[in-house]
Amino acid sequence: MSNIIGKVLSSSPSSVIIEMDTLSTFEQNKGQLQVGKHIKVADGNHNFAVCVINNLRVINYDVSSDLKLIIESQPIGSLLDGEFKRGGNNLPVPTEPAYILNTGELDQIFKTTDEFDFPIGYLAQNKNIEVKISGDKFFGKHVAIVGSTGSGKSCTVAKVLQSVVGIHDGSNTYSDGKKNSHIIIFDMHSEYTAAFTLENEQNFALNNLTINNLKLPYWLMNSEELEALFIESNESNSHNQISIFKHAVILNKEKYNPNLKDITYDTPVYFNIEEVYNYIENMNREVISKLSGENCPKLLDGTLIRDRKTHYFEKTHEFVSQSTSKDSKASNGPFHGEFNRFSSRLETKLADKRLLFLLDPKKEDNSNYETKDFEEIMKQFLGYINKSNISIIDLSGIPFEVLSITVSLVSRLIFDFCFHYSKLQHQKELLNDIPVMIVCEEAHNYIPRSDNSEYRSSKKSIERIAKEGRKYGLSLMVVSQRPSEVSETIFAQCNNFISLRLTNHSDQNYIKNLMPDSTNSIVEILPNLSPGECIVVGDSIIMPTVVKMDVPNPEPKSQSIRFNNEWQQPWKEVTFEDIIKHWRKETELEPLT
Repeated sequence: MSNIIGKVLSSSPSSVIIEMDTLSTFEQNKGQLQVGKHIKVADGNHNFAVCVINNLRVINYDVSSDLKLIIESQPIGSLLDGEFKRGGNNLPVPTEPAYILNTGELDQIFKTTDEFDFPIGYLAQNKNIEVKISGDKFFGKHVAIVGSTGSGKSCTVAKVLQSVVGIHDGSNTYSDGKKNSHIIIFDMHSEYTAAFTLENEQNFALNNLTINNLKLPYWLMNSEELEALFIESNESNSHNQISIFKHAVILNKEKYNPNLKDITYDTPVYFNIEEVYNYIENMNREVISKLSGENCPKLLDGTLIRDRKTHYFEKTHEFVSQSTSKDSKASNGPFHGEFNRFSSRLETKLADKRLLFLLDPKKEDNSNYETKDFEEIMKQFLGYINKSNISIIDLSGIPFEVLSITVSLVSRLIFDFCFHYSKLQHQKELLNDIPVMIVCEEAHNYIPRSDNSEYRSSKKSIERIAKEGRKYGLSLMVVSQRPSEVSETIFAQCNNFISLRLTNHSDQNYIKNLMPDSTNSIVEILPNLSPGECIVVGDSIIMPTVVKMDVPNPEPKSQSIRFNNEWQQPWKEVTFEDIIKHWRKETELEPLT
């Protein structure tokens, strides 16, 4: 072979060191001898080890003689009879020659096969070679996409998802037939609506769920979500609050769903939260008559309460006063005054207009969502109302104090749907044939590494998906600019990583530690990646690769504002009245296009 660049000096499972023949050899091949690019080294058995370049350095500084250069590389696979295989038992030994990988060999490594069928981008070292990954392993084994602000993270997410749903250069390539993909995006900053909004003639349906049209009634919450919203865990009597709240909720669910058996605290059926408040407030006011033959709660009008659930839900009552007199003997109930703060908190939450989408959602006819509407509620998330492949849940208008609960509730409902559908399919000896992916954009905002109580519900729901979701056809795409602040449990379950430029040292080290030992050295180039360049590592790709991503069309609304450019423009007038009206929610902004 004519493209020998040097010979092996030392070899180990983690490092192959090559001495280059001459400085002129380096100059001739400088474009291919860059950190992150690949070379091949003979292994003495007529095959080759493929190595990724980690470092280049000079070992001879004597200007009177030819400089000697060393290539430090890491073996990542083998070329066996022209076929690339990950790993390999045969390592090069000293004196074996090293070569540049030519275009034909790169083409052979990244060729399209039945397994590697999903285009992800182009080789950064050779823009003519398209990189394809295993779509099944990529989307089915959880994905992490990380990168600092400005690295092209949102564009990468949009480009990958556009490829899934058939959007190419602003056109819908699947306009003649609807595909079966189901993707749900938690969008923190209203970025992605623009990336999936096409002209009407393209026949692409986007399911955009905002605080104004999201159907998410409180009665779908499970016990943990309800308690996270209404109960302060650090209060001394929180155990009593939980007990009475649970009891009232179950009784009210039974009241409104008399045909259902075995209703539990977590059964997703309608109950009236205002009636639950009435029940708790009545328990808080309750006075027990101690007169002979009574010995039960007694109202101010003399009514004896033999069955609390018959009277306590309808309204709050006035009770007789506590008395030691023989003719009106009465004592405070067991929880009298115990729930003052709890009751006040419930009342405040129910009166908070920001939480109406959750605590008092209305249908178009201004009626409440009830148990019979559960099917419609589930269809909205999975795109079955308008046959949409992409459902965007816009979290930008969700109040912070219920952000975690909103994420928890939606993700748990999707998990439960996939679980029960899979069980029905298993009974037919089939697998889930409508797999779903949840995209957690800006994941550090609601599934953080910290164990703060306000994030507990969302962390638990997403971590459950990370650990168990794949068995039931539910996968995750976790996106973050601060990976070191995201739940370790979730990243540990990701089998595929797309890492764009990371400038924070702790984030770089965190991602490096998550990657397999045989590939983590490639992370050293993370600070030097240009926008749109990324390292792709994981089960889905033939070998760790630096990939250049195309810019999506249309793009998400994630571009950085050009401060200095705007500051150099002539003074611009602003209509403050319009801004204040929108601030007060007197008007609504038009959807981003």
